[in-house]
Amino acid sequence: LERDGRKRLTGRVEIDDAYLGGERSGGKRGRGAPGKTPFIAAVETTPEGKPVRLKLRRVAGFTGQAISRFALRSLDPSCAVLSDGLACFGHVSDAGCAHEVIRTGSGPAAARSPAFKWVNTALGNIKSALTGTYRAISSKHVPRYLAEFEYRFNRRYDLASMIPRLNWAAAHTPPMPYRLLKLAEIAG
Repeated sequence: LERDGRKRLTGRVEIDDAYLGGERSGGKRGRGAPGKTPFIAAVETTPEGKPVRLKLRRVAGFTGQAISRFALRSLDPSCAVLSDGLACFGHVSDAGCAHEVIRTGSGPAAARSPAFKWVNTALGNIKSALTGTYRAISSKHVPRYLAEFEYRFNRRYDLASMIPRLNWAAAHTPPMPYRLLKLAEIAG
């Protein structure tokens, strides 16, 4: 999370909102359902439209302030951001990014929009990977779950170097007491 947090996305970036967790049955569905944790997915693509890197960040909510903070930390001012028109995404311009809106509506048809192919593919893969790996998704650990997926995605073309990189990081990381390791991150 810390290592990838310093790197900003550049070029064309697809951005979307998503949720993890929540009631499985009997509760309210959709936005605002109890237990759901909001997060942002942003995918940098090549001019040919291939995915390069991914940013996944938990947010307190889908507000202009939260998106502005995300954009200032995660997006290079030269980015051309493509969003589905959720009002808060207009705040990527606070980081100097160009913003294009493509209204897709809602539901399954919106998820198949070719303009958002890679961010929607990434979201589907993230949710499948997390629900297939973890018995339950704890809101306080969502940043760690997302960071793990982001780390693997951003290094998918150099899998052989992952173990040596992990060894280097382990050898150069100062000791940390268990009580600090298990603390949850604060929503940004």
